[in-house]
Amino acid sequence: MNPSVFKAYDIRGTYPAEVNEAGAVQVGQACAKLFKPGKVLVAHDIRHGSVPLSKAFMEGLTAAADESFEIIFVGLSTTPMFYFLVTELGATGGCMITASHNPKNYNGFKIVEEKAHAVSGTAIRDIIASLSKA
Repeated sequence: MNPSVFKAYDIRGTYPAEVNEAGAVQVGQACAKLFKPGKVLVAHDIRHGSVPLSKAFMEGLTAAADESFEIIFVGLSTTPMFYFLVTELGATGGCMITASHNPKNYNGFKIVEEKAHAVSGTAIRDIIASLSKA
């Protein structure tokens, strides 16, 4: 993925040129190494590409997991609702597929750990880089 998509608080870029299903698999694989075993929530907004990106993320997460995760696919959601559910359901992590306030041709990933603590896009970038060296 283009290094410019990895931001301080999320991952976002134009879909599908910069953020696409192949990248979503990589983000899922990185999260498999980051999250503790347990529940993982996955949700998405209404943007074009959000459903296929969600599916690709879950494929990457499942394929790279050393231990199994209970994936809870929330489906269409707002970001505040996603944060609430991660905390309320005691999830060990989650991914919201969205590009937030960006134009409709953008998409991306908001990654959180327990209690909806944000994970930086640059941290995910570093995990992806370490996986490609292995």
